[in-house]
Amino acid sequence: MNISVPRRVTAVAALAALALAGLTGTSASAGPAAAAAAPDIPLANVKQHLTDLQSIATANGGNRAHGRTGYKASIDFVKAKLDAAGYTTTLQTFTSSGATGYNLIADWPGGDPNQVLMAGAHLDSVSSGAGINDNGSGSAAVLETALAVARSGYQPSKHLRFGWWGAEELGLVGSKYYVSQLPTTERAKLSGYLNFDMIGSPNPGYFVYDDDPTIETTFKNYFAGLGVPTEIETEGDGRSDHASFKNVGIPVGGLFTGASRVKTSAQVSKWGGTATAFDRCYHSSCDTTSNINDTALDRNSDAIAHAIWTLSGASTPPTGTVFENTADVSVPDNGAAVTSTVNVSGIAGNAPSALKVDVNIVHTYRGDLVVDLVAPDGSVYSLSNRAGGSADNIVQTFTVNASSEVANGAWKLRVQDKASADTGYINSFKLTFP
Repeated sequence: MNISVPRRVTAVAALAALALAGLTGTSASAGPAAAAAAPDIPLANVKQHLTDLQSIATANGGNRAHGRTGYKASIDFVKAKLDAAGYTTTLQTFTSSGATGYNLIADWPGGDPNQVLMAGAHLDSVSSGAGINDNGSGSAAVLETALAVARSGYQPSKHLRFGWWGAEELGLVGSKYYVSQLPTTERAKLSGYLNFDMIGSPNPGYFVYDDDPTIETTFKNYFAGLGVPTEIETEGDGRSDHASFKNVGIPVGGLFTGASRVKTSAQVSKWGGTATAFDRCYHSSCDTTSNINDTALDRNSDAIAHAIWTLSGASTPPTGTVFENTADVSVPDNGAAVTSTVNVSGIAGNAPSALKVDVNIVHTYRGDLVVDLVAPDGSVYSLSNRAGGSADNIVQTFTVNASSEVANGAWKLRVQDKASADTGYINSFKLTFP
């Protein structure tokens, strides 16, 4: 995770107006401008895809594993849907363990071919079961998002590409092959790859990859807008297809709801469920259509669409230099103040008279919070003093006259919870210098 790294802004969206936007770009991954809102992804459609994948497995020995007839039938099923929707599809073959494997690549016509946003999921299961959560869930949600792009006639600034990978369960074989076959010039065109592997676990958590900060913030802001806390994904880090892209320098991000690890008591308090495995049927025969949490699948499917629409939208000229910290900082209930720091450098003279301070705090009762901006010399600027009553979260852009302060140095967002019974954390803190 990049913390306190200056970046040239390609867009500055008003978080006060839209909590789900407010993202900036990096030199490697241009950030979005305010884009059209993503459509709702119908849960019923995603579940129908899962029913179809279950039927394919049932008709082909109970699984959809690499080298088995169930996998090829799964690829053919997804390809037919995309062909009918107007995508340009490519079936890529490779060999693993003596069997032919398949990747499916689908390109949506239009968009800047030099700026490609890609989303993907592995389509294969293990040989012991139908693989409906692992990873029918990610595959179905990505498919339905791609179909939503077609239904809406969406024409983003960036070119959209979707991928379904084979032989992931054998060591990310399909995605590694795809990346290895991309010429260096084509790799450079990928502004980001979004990965979705197990997003409907029956005892779910809400985990976000902490790789590219822009992608990470996009997902965290989305869930913050729902009032759903997130955690950084650690259980499967590097064990899914995003690793193939990350290893060659492509910005990556994604979502995950947990596998065989046991949900902690703190996570039960946060998300509900039980202190058992996130997915008790991980890599087993009971990973069927009954092994899905509808709420998690629905939320994550909508989050995928939100990210696609947000990260692929039209870009705008640079408007400033941004310094941002996206590390989560827990705010103790009725406890001591905590801080999130950004280190500003390379700015001549004093800070501006209209310094933009973007604050994203996830909290169940914002009226408990005292929020200040602390300048490098210790000067304090009040942003919010137990305001907002019973509303939750503070996702807002504040304007501060900081013209008396030297710009360079350690700026802190200081947050204190002054009452009992509600909890939260600093999600991100950003300063924009014109």
